Amino acid sequence: MTFRLASAAALAALLFSSCASDSDLKVLSKSNIGRYGSSTYGATAQGGAYSTAEPSAAVVQGAAGHAKDKHGMPFYKASERTRLVRTTAYTQSESDHIEYGAMNAAGTPLRYTDRVRSAAADWAVYPLGTVFRIKGMSQLFVVDDYGSALTGTGTVDIYTPSKDYMGLWGRRNVEMTVVQWGSYARSAEVLSKRTQFPHCAQMYAAINRMTAGQTASTASR
Repeated sequence: MTFRLASAAALAALLFSSCASDSDLKVLSKSNIGRYGSSTYGATAQGGAYSTAEPSAAVVQGAAGHAKDKHGMPFYKASERTRLVRTTAYTQSESDHIEYGAMNAAGTPLRYTDRVRSAAADWAVYPLGTVFRIKGMSQLFVVDDYGSALTGTGTVDIYTPSKDYMGLWGRRNVEMTVVQWGSYARSAEVLSKRTQFPHCAQMYAAINRMTAGQTASTASR
């Protein structure tokens, strides 16, 4: 138990050492998610590599029996940490993001280092603070952002530092493993202040339905 607590503390320190206050929270409505390229592996950008390994046959086969989103990609139970996921890419210089600069929806700087990188998702699927790995890559990714095009899907949008890098990532299906789940409570807290935006209202409502269902299930035991 001591080892687990120490590991969790170390992970938290690595990921959230640069967190800012809620006073700087910004809305990021990335309606034009980058969808360049195809489901390729091993694309290389100048100064860095986007080398992802093909999903295992077991993960691909295991996806077949799940409910699907509008892209035909599976939704998973929280207990299923290794999964087949559709990914796209984005950057701060896109036309619908440029006014926000290099800030994420949590109000902190977008991250792109050799250790930790930012990602966007539907927070009702991958709540704020969710940490994951992509097969074939050494970095940890953390969900600290969202986008209107992601709402209602299992797609994860990977942050890249430029349009060139965004194009090199393209659109690819990857094998992803959730290392640590984020907080639905924190996600709901942030989204509750932004329900004037349809995608935020949709995520907020979905989280409330989910947590209400979990409460009812616990109470009936």
